[in-house]
Amino acid sequence: MFSQQVYISRRTELKKNLKKGTVLLPGNGESGMNFKDNWYPFRQDSTLLYYTGINIPDVYFVLDIENDQEILFGNDPTPEEIVWIGPTTPLRELAEASGIKNIKPLSELADYFAKGAPTNKIHYLPPYRSETSVTLHKLLGMPIAEVNSKCSVSLIKAVVKQREVKQLEEVEQLRDAVNITAQMHTYAIQNGRAGKTEKQIAGDLQAIAIGGGGNISFPIILTANGQYLHNHASEKKLIDGELVLCDCGAETAMGYAGDMTRTFPVSERFTELQKQVYNIVLDAHNTAIEALKPGIKFLDVHLLASSRLVEGLKGLGLIKGDTQEAVSKGAHTLFFQCGLGHMMGLDVHDMENLGEPYVGYTDTLKKSDVFGLRSLRLGKELQEGFVITVEPGLYFNPYLIDAWKAEQKLSEFINYSEVEKFKNFGGVRIEEDFLITSTASKLLGDPLAKTVSDVEELINTSK
Repeated sequence: MFSQQVYISRRTELKKNLKKGTVLLPGNGESGMNFKDNWYPFRQDSTLLYYTGINIPDVYFVLDIENDQEILFGNDPTPEEIVWIGPTTPLRELAEASGIKNIKPLSELADYFAKGAPTNKIHYLPPYRSETSVTLHKLLGMPIAEVNSKCSVSLIKAVVKQREVKQLEEVEQLRDAVNITAQMHTYAIQNGRAGKTEKQIAGDLQAIAIGGGGNISFPIILTANGQYLHNHASEKKLIDGELVLCDCGAETAMGYAGDMTRTFPVSERFTELQKQVYNIVLDAHNTAIEALKPGIKFLDVHLLASSRLVEGLKGLGLIKGDTQEAVSKGAHTLFFQCGLGHMMGLDVHDMENLGEPYVGYTDTLKKSDVFGLRSLRLGKELQEGFVITVEPGLYFNPYLIDAWKAEQKLSEFINYSEVEKFKNFGGVRIEEDFLITSTASKLLGDPLAKTVSDVEELINTSK
């Protein structure tokens, strides 16, 4: 946990921003994989972590703003439960470390709401687990079908306002997560050799994340089929001449995430064509980084990176015509179907459960529903203290190519005869994590091999 004052200050700021009502923050419980007592690794709700730091299952936090009351509902394990799980830190000690003085047993939670203790508006966030929806339905006496629609928009906006700007303590946690993530990528680049399966390498990467004190921040993407954006590791054996796309991240014990991507050859060297495509992505990546600063819309950075990708694809003969017109019409989305990046923090896609319209956009800047742009999670102006990812890519998806070619979609920009030659190429993505500073941005964590020559050198240092 951070210091007690960090959590007290966060809750004070929430009360100031929200002004009135009662906030209910449900924690997560244990969840069975294939039977009740065979649990998935426990992961606490990120907003509860943010305001309390308490990282144990089955706790609920209530903040009554008008009456200035804070209550933590939860139980210590019984002696019989300790037989299975071992001793734990008493709930009272955790509450004290968080600055919470009022603790009640979990059995009193239902009565607290049933007897009408909160006489003002009850604020809760949109649930992302079905069991939380059921709990809210029971506690608040509303039809379960209405639970999502009646969540508090004012609470969502207040939470986003706080969590989107990272405190110094959080930046240190994020830097630790990124450095462990870099260790994972170094291992992948040095050990992604012919004959190994994707799952063998991915398993080793997860071990590095766990050894770092936490776990992975999302299921590892490690694949020789990088043309599919979120293709997870399979039993496929790597083959000389292929490219491997590895997108992975570590999460610290306090829940802060790293998220990086590298693409590397299974062989000792990139082929000439692989090098050309890689350098197009690297150029877009570096161009986007140079543009990062407070006040610039990330949407505009995305479009800038897209224009650099188009310029590179024109050099390969895959796209023709005016670059800006090609981007405005969406020709680049045949090769770059997703967004340039996203917020990162206690969630790898930070606060995504609160809704992209609130996290990545504003009341005046609405998210597009156009292919490509609708996958851009962050569009609004950057602020000092934001932590974001930058991850342009080129993906040669044969199914998408066939579909577009069949209708000659945007053929005024796309040379389909040349694109056909790339249907077996795969994909390239490069991703790093950045803190927005007062004037520009700063790379989080220690630098990791990124240029063609540096990646090849790292491969060959493992020999």
